[in-house]
Amino acid sequence: MTLLKPILYFSLFKYPLTEEEIYSFSDVSNKEQIKDSLDDLVSKEIIYKIGPFYLLENNKDLVDRRLKGNKMAAKIQKKATKRARFISKFPHVEGVGISGSLSKGYYDDDGDIDFFIITKAKRLWVARTLLILYKKIFLLNSRKYFCVNYFISENALEINERNRFTATELATLIPMFGNGSFHRFYQENDWVKDMLPNKTPKQSLANLLPLQKPLTTKIIEKIFASKLGDSLDAFFMRITYKKWKAKFEALALDQDHFNIAFKSTQNVSKHHPNDFQNKVINSLNEKYLEMQENHNITLSLEHA
Repeated sequence: MTLLKPILYFSLFKYPLTEEEIYSFSDVSNKEQIKDSLDDLVSKEIIYKIGPFYLLENNKDLVDRRLKGNKMAAKIQKKATKRARFISKFPHVEGVGISGSLSKGYYDDDGDIDFFIITKAKRLWVARTLLILYKKIFLLNSRKYFCVNYFISENALEINERNRFTATELATLIPMFGNGSFHRFYQENDWVKDMLPNKTPKQSLANLLPLQKPLTTKIIEKIFASKLGDSLDAFFMRITYKKWKAKFEALALDQDHFNIAFKSTQNVSKHHPNDFQNKVINSLNEKYLEMQENHNITLSLEHA
């Protein structure tokens, strides 16, 4: 009954799934059996079907919400591509992808555009600082169309947290600009196949566009290709981490959870104040336990 897992996972985001999507985000090997299994679950009112969509509750508003969000995502894609191209021109940026809800084809008025950024080795914090300064100065710190909260270095592309949340994010990531970094990224994270064997993230590489750095960027990169750049990168990492520790002390996260929500190493920078990954996994496990209690269906719990 593992095909329930994607339905339960996306129910956390109020997002009904089609039969094809359920297959894609499951580990079911026989695609032909999915419809019969889904029909059985529907007949027992464990899940519901409205149009082509399967969902955990019999609520047409969720289907309407999804369809509206799909349309808005299609409309906002041009702006997202434009912003991704702009980010790709910054110094030390080696790859730019779209993540978050937009990468899954959904966008609404309360959403923002999340970007996943690959940087040159030992220049992650220089690249991040330049992008954050641009956002603060020229966008008045608005993250609506410029949410840059996940950076990873080209020499450490493997994602250490291996769970359903990170696997889903990686599998739905949309690479936009890069010169080989995303190909290496997928090679380093081949572990996703073990969790989502029916989802092939490399398909999205077909639309990857090459980086085109302006002369000004090339000059800046050359200036920082020295011990000065090494020192600045280490300095920016230290002051950013210190700032986050002071600013978000009230969250009262233990050290392990803080290091996941605000991962700050030479090769990774994450800024997730709501400890979103851990909350999603905990909420998902609660759904699993409810399924066991209400329908006597046991699902293996997830880990963060």
